[in-house]
Order: sequence, then C-alpha cells, then structure tokens
Amino acid sequence: MRQVRYESFGEVEVLELVEAEQPAPGANEVLIRVAGAGLNPIDWKTRKGLGFAARQIENRLPFVPGFEVAGVVEQVGEDVSEMMPGDRVMGLVGFPAGGGGYADYALARAEDLAIVPEELDLVSAGAVPLAALTAWQALFEVAELEAGQKVLILAGAGGVGHFAVQFALERGAHVIATASDRNRDFLAELGVHEVIDYHTTDVAEECYGLDLVLDLVGGETGKHALKTLGDQGVMVTVPTVTADEIISHAENLGLKAHGMTMRPDAYQLDDIAELIEDGDVRVHIDQAFPLEQAGEAHRLLEGGHVRGKLVLDCST
Repeated sequence: MRQVRYESFGEVEVLELVEAEQPAPGANEVLIRVAGAGLNPIDWKTRKGLGFAARQIENRLPFVPGFEVAGVVEQVGEDVSEMMPGDRVMGLVGFPAGGGGYADYALARAEDLAIVPEELDLVSAGAVPLAALTAWQALFEVAELEAGQKVLILAGAGGVGHFAVQFALERGAHVIATASDRNRDFLAELGVHEVIDYHTTDVAEECYGLDLVLDLVGGETGKHALKTLGDQGVMVTVPTVTADEIISHAENLGLKAHGMTMRPDAYQLDDIAELIEDGDVRVHIDQAFPLEQAGEAHRLLEGGHVRGKLVLDCST
C-alpha cells in the first residue's frame, strides 16, 4: 500500500510517498480502507517539529501524518463487535502520537469510530472528525455555551471555525465571526449574524461584553480579542503553542481563558453525524488532493486562508 511519511522534521520536502506493508488490526482495532484523510494545522506544525505531538514522536521517526480519516472497514480485530467489514466509518487514527492517516489503509480503535451518514461522501467525511470534535468540545465542554449567549469565533471560515459557527448557531447562540472579506458571503450563508473583516476592523472596537471568544488563531490576535469579553465571559484558545501566554494575559486582565486538547469521542461524533444527516451542518471542502500531492496540500494549509477543510483523496 501507499503511505506518506517523513523521516525528519522540516519543510514540505521531507514528505515522501512510499510503499509499505498493509497493517493488520490488533485486538479492538479496525483496518480502514481510506477514502479521505483530512488535513489540519497540527499536521504541518508537527512536520516542522512544533507543538505537543512533535515532542511525542521526535525520538521515533519516521512518522506517517494524518489524524482523521473516513473510509470502509476492511477488517476487524479480535473483540470488535460494533463494526463489520463494509461499514462506512469516520474517526480519529493514532491521535495524538500515532498518526497514520495519509495512507491507503489505516488502523483505528473501534471505539473512536462513527458511522458516516449516507448523505456525506467518504472523501468529505475524512475532513470531519478532528476539526468538528475540536469545535464541539471547545464550545460545549470547556465553554459550556448556552442558548442566547454572544460568541465571537476568530477565523470562522476555517476548518474548525466553519464547524464552530454552525454548532453555536444550532445551540441558539448569537454568532460573530472574524474572516477576510472574501469569506463574508460564505459565513453569511452558514447563518452567522455578524462578520468582521479582520483586515479593516479592530475587533475590540466592534465587540464588547461577550460571553465567549473561541480563539482559533492564537498569539497576539488571541490576546487582543480578550478585550471583547464581558466580566463573566470566557475565552477558549485552541492553538497550543500560545495557550499559556494567552491564559496568563487573561489572568492579568482579571479575565478567564482556557486552553484545550481535543480527544476522541465517538458519541459526540455520532451527534455531529446526525446534524450532518439532518442538513443542519454542512462540511465544506476547499480542495481535495491525491495522496501523491500531500506536499502541495501542506503548502496551501500552512499558508493559511483555507476556507473550510483540505482533504487527501486516497480513493484514486
């Protein structure tokens, strides 16, 4: 089978397409014939040796990136009863230190998988698990978002962002999102109440007294957005590289901020699949790349400004 891997950290040139032996599922594992493998910022950051995942794999390279996939169950391991060959599934693979999604076949724990709704093609489904679960857990577990609250989502048109705005709207929140002007119509179509062009407008001058800020950018942008919070408001900052400094800055301002690390949760993924099945949430794929163009996909992702998600089409 084919897989993309790297033997050392670095720029996109370290990615190489190689032939490898097809893995066999162990106990409680499922072998998936991959149709779609989603790309996420953690992929390029880890490839460059940045962040918590890189620290866990640095002494055991080579590494096959990719933490979310969708495809068809090829084989099940011992003690797996909830899945069978032929099932259409999506979920996390090897998160956060195993990886393995950029390949024709990948192993996953059966307990981390959900059935893909018939309304969603398998390539697009590969872009759902990590980004959607990040948005879900940030909003509903960490921030405990409630109907009627006002939420600001930084980078609302991105991978996590476009799920987050839809989840918040579904919960009955008033949703404000930052984006470039080219994504204004896209977010309006999703139902966002207010779109702020971060190129031309200071978000701290436009918003105040908010209940929640979901920071998907980090750094100085995240720090500045703290000024939009009300006294009882909270920020959830997702980028792990700058989370500590943003949390410290919030404390200095007398405000609350939390970091987070997404975890697999098939029950939540089932709830997300149901929203997709009912047409309440849609998955936007900006571009799909064949497996051999993983490097080009990384370049585009690392450059930012992706609308929705990028995905590797492993079915070709």
